[in-house]
Amino acid sequence: MDAFSFVITTLLILSFAYLGVAIFGVWWFAQRLNKNPKLIDRAPVTILKPICGSEPGLLENLRSFCEQDFAAYQVVFGVRDPNDPAIDIVYQLIGEYPAKDLSLVIDEHILGQNLKVSNLANMFRVARHDIILVSDSDMRVGPQYLAAVISAFDDDGVGAATCLYSGSANKNIASRLGAMFINDWFLPSALIPMLFVELKYCFGATMAIRRDVLKSIGGFEALVDVLADDYMLGHKIFNKGRRIALVPYVVENIVVESGFKTLFDHETRWARTIRSVKPVGYFLSLVTETFSLSIIAGLVFYANQGSAVYAVLPIVIALALRSILHYSVQTEFARESSMAALWLIPLRELFSLMVRIYSFFGQNVSWRGQKMTVRNNSRLENIINVDTKKMESCDEKNAFS
Repeated sequence: MDAFSFVITTLLILSFAYLGVAIFGVWWFAQRLNKNPKLIDRAPVTILKPICGSEPGLLENLRSFCEQDFAAYQVVFGVRDPNDPAIDIVYQLIGEYPAKDLSLVIDEHILGQNLKVSNLANMFRVARHDIILVSDSDMRVGPQYLAAVISAFDDDGVGAATCLYSGSANKNIASRLGAMFINDWFLPSALIPMLFVELKYCFGATMAIRRDVLKSIGGFEALVDVLADDYMLGHKIFNKGRRIALVPYVVENIVVESGFKTLFDHETRWARTIRSVKPVGYFLSLVTETFSLSIIAGLVFYANQGSAVYAVLPIVIALALRSILHYSVQTEFARESSMAALWLIPLRELFSLMVRIYSFFGQNVSWRGQKMTVRNNSRLENIINVDTKKMESCDEKNAFS
């Protein structure tokens, strides 16, 4: 066996092993899900919901946070633009729930390059409680979500708590591919490290933090110039010697992509952001491209053995393992069955490969109508075409959200 064949064979074996561990990780976390958290009296919570624009499903997403089985909580919605169309939706919710502690902050004050974090800093000024929970506007939860998250703080050593999320999409193929990336790539890959090491970062679906811990890292102001604010928030807390708790609850992420270009731009931003904070890990994650590796390995095996069986077998195994992982996530976490999407797995694999290859050729990303450069540790600079009034979703998923 020549050197190239040895490398490809090794990568393929590692890739198969990765899928095996990912399938186990899904099963492991499913056993830990807190489907019926105890509704006991706990300290009140402030939920911060940064919003920018009236994205599809926004009303239902926000409403789910207003219908929590929890004794006392405050929900603060925040926008930057006084003409934001989401304002009417927020006022509708405030009217629907007059007995709830709901409020809206409209503040154009910008503290740094990350406009969402500036929004959070502005909203934090009216937060009244000692546990602060941040969640993106494209997330949807059940009524026991808050009880599940806050139960993590029963442990005094926990400085922050976070949640994984699964993707739900409409019939648009680009949206379905986006949801598949979350379900079949992101979620299992996020679970694997937790089988072996402590969690050192947060996910944007949920970032709950003690007020005193937030102040100890410099508040939201310490994150205003980074793109991966979820990752860096958790990292700073971990470096303070406090634990990050992974809550046994899976949030639903409503995925709406207008087309393949939008999806490609989003995933390129995630990829380059992850590469900026975890360059070695991002490079090693090549083993997650199982289908592409199986095709290359099949061609190599055919060239060496001259048999079609050797060419087809790696591809069959790759698709079988991917299908098992896909089915496992759908069964355990996803809110809707999408087994019919199995035929999209090869397309999703090839799309991921294109994003990965492209992500290595540059550091520029597009985000909320802006073009910017992402440096080491996701620091933002060289922002051009800035339009702070542009109505795109402020809560487009960050590197780990």
